[in-house]
Amino acid sequence: MQNKTETELMLLIKEKHRPALEELYDRYIKLVYSFILKSTRDQEKTRVIVQLVFTRLWTTENGYNPEKGQFVNWLLTVTRNITIDYHRKEKRDRVFIPFKQEQLDYIPDSSQNDPEDVVSRKLIRDQVQKAYQYLSKSQIQLIQRLYWEGYTLSEIAEMNQEPIGTIKSRLHQTLKILRNHLVLDMGE
Repeated sequence: MQNKTETELMLLIKEKHRPALEELYDRYIKLVYSFILKSTRDQEKTRVIVQLVFTRLWTTENGYNPEKGQFVNWLLTVTRNITIDYHRKEKRDRVFIPFKQEQLDYIPDSSQNDPEDVVSRKLIRDQVQKAYQYLSKSQIQLIQRLYWEGYTLSEIAEMNQEPIGTIKSRLHQTLKILRNHLVLDMGE
């Protein structure tokens, strides 16, 4: 197997020839592992993604096309795409809670022991949670994805399969509702 090219190995892999996959693994494991580790900075996640990459090589229908470039570039592209998919799936799989307690607790304070500050933070937290009741599920999801999960408006539009203009309009309406209810509720 060691004298075979990557193209030949990929053809053998398509025929489910296990030693061909093992040879590619031996040749590229260090590169793939270090590439993923730079993104995840977590050895356990890196191992999981490495397994996904080599599983993809084993199960891919299309495979590598030598006319489109070098094997190493194709492999790193596959690795990059799987890593991105893994990160996105990880974000999506988190339990959806409009505001997580630790996010609300992050409201800055000058002194955690000052009773006035503690009460003030609790009131703000309660008002934010109360204002969420005026939002639809899609509006809450938009706020969650944009502000707490770090997705861009373009990514959200793609995930929802909606035009970006629709997402921007929904965001504008959502912020207007939150602003009105936070101001009204805080003024009571």
